[in-house]
Amino acid sequence: MIDQTSTERGMPSHTLKPSPESLTGILLASLEALAVAGQVEAACRLAGRACVALRHADPQGEHRFNALLHRLASRVPW
Repeated sequence: MIDQTSTERGMPSHTLKPSPESLTGILLASLEALAVAGQVEAACRLAGRACVALRHADPQGEHRFNALLHRLASRVPW
């Protein structure tokens, strides 16, 4: 998908970087889809890794992954 506004300004769209918030939203949606597909344990493990990775750099993002992790943890068939 080409960002029309960036190309209109003469800046190629491939030079733009997505914001961390948009990446967080995409990754959360991906993990939720993984859980719906029956891969709850894998989604929990990845959410935990995201929490660790974002702990200091993006506390708000970390909080969102932590919330997902706790929401899914009860569905893990230990």
